[in-house]
Order: sequence, then structure tokens, then C-alpha cells
Amino acid sequence: MPKIIGGSLHEHRVQTRERLFGALSSLMAERGFNAISLADIAATAGVGRTAVYNHFRDKEALLLGFITNETEQYVAELERALANVDDPVSQLRTYIRQQARLRRFLNYAAPGSDLRQVLSKQTRERLRDHAEIVEEVLRRILRSGIASGQFPEQDLDTTVKLVNACLTGRNIPEEPGGRERAINATEAFILRAVGARAPVAVGR
Repeated sequence: MPKIIGGSLHEHRVQTRERLFGALSSLMAERGFNAISLADIAATAGVGRTAVYNHFRDKEALLLGFITNETEQYVAELERALANVDDPVSQLRTYIRQQARLRRFLNYAAPGSDLRQVLSKQTRERLRDHAEIVEEVLRRILRSGIASGQFPEQDLDTTVKLVNACLTGRNIPEEPGGRERAINATEAFILRAVGARAPVAVGR
């Protein structure tokens, strides 16, 4: 009988999934999604290969589970960061800075291949659904800013795509000074691009 991780079957399932997600994340960073197998993931996670199939039918299902988990945690963290920020311009700044911390999954097939090129159409569509959950937060901020007169009227679909294009896949330096300068510059650029009518403060 497989060894139970944690004090109950529920804890065992939760901790096994966490181990699998951690293994998938580290192996994708090291080799890329297309270069790893479920056996690799199980070995790195320290669980039996059959245990993987108790949770996920294949590697793409594991990826979707991982991204669903990460997206839910990220959106919850983003909403907490926005909870006490009433001004739409400040909310947009908060969104930009939170996005700068977000690991971009569609650029995470490293080394050298776009994750979208190695996934099935169905999985790509599911990944897009997760991106839209985050985009809806930005859409809400922009809609509020337009209603309050802090942003001019604009096509929200286009603006959301352009703002996220500025944030997706950016190589932000790890060195604290360079990182802060890069985020400040990105923040100032986006606020100008959406026509923010409040002063743009950088280098805070």
C-alpha cells in the first residue's frame, strides 16, 4: 500500500498535488515542458508514477491543474492587494506591480520553445480561459477609471491586450535597483498610454 503523506487521505491528496506542481514547475524551468515526462515529474516529486494518474490523466492535465492552482492563488493575492485601494489610477499601479511579480506560464516552456506550440488546441483554449480571469480584473479597473473621468473613453478590449502585452514576458532584472527602475518605467509608460489624468509618479 502506498505511503500516506500527511495525517489524512485529504492531506495526502493535497500534498501529493503540491509536490507534483512543484516538480512540474522546476522541470519546466530547467528543460521545458516538451522535454519532460510524467515519469520525470513523479521521480522529482518523490511519488510513485501510478500516483500521478490518480490525480491527472496526462501531462497536459497536470499542467492545467498547476496553472489553475497558480491562477487562483494569484488572483486572490491581487484582489487582496486591491481591496483597500479606491482610486483607479492607484489600482492600475497595483495591478502593474503585481503583474511584474507574476510568472508568465505561456513563456515558461524554456529553453527555447513557446509552450503554445507543443500543446493541443483544447489545452491552449483552456489556458486562454485562465488568462481572461486575470484580464477581467484589469478590465474592471479601467472601466472604473473611465466612469470616474480619470481615464478617457477607449476600446477596453484593445487597451487590455496592449497593457498586458507590455507586462507579459518582460525580463525584469533581479538586481533590486534595476528591477525597481524597470517597473517604474513600465508603470509610467502604461499610465500615459491609457491616458491617466492623475500625475504619474515614478521612482517612489
